[in-house]
Amino acid sequence: MEIFLVTFIVMLIVVAIMAIGLLQNKQIKGSCGGLNTITGLKSACSCDSPCEKRLAREAEATDRHAETS
Repeated sequence: MEIFLVTFIVMLIVVAIMAIGLLQNKQIKGSCGGLNTITGLKSACSCDSPCEKRLAREAEATDRHAETS
C-alpha cells in the first residue's frame, strides 16, 4: 500500500507541474519525427496557395503571439 501511495503522490506532482506549464500558455512542441521525416513531402498542407480558412487561422495565431509578447 505504501508503494501505491508514493507512486500516486509522485504522479500527482508530475501532473501539477505539467498543468502549471500549460497555464503559462506554452504550446506543446513536437518531436523530430512525424510528417517531416517523409521524403518528398513539403509540408502537411502542400497546396500552392493556402485557403482563406488557413490564412485566417495563421493571422489569428500571429495576433495571439503578438499579444503575449
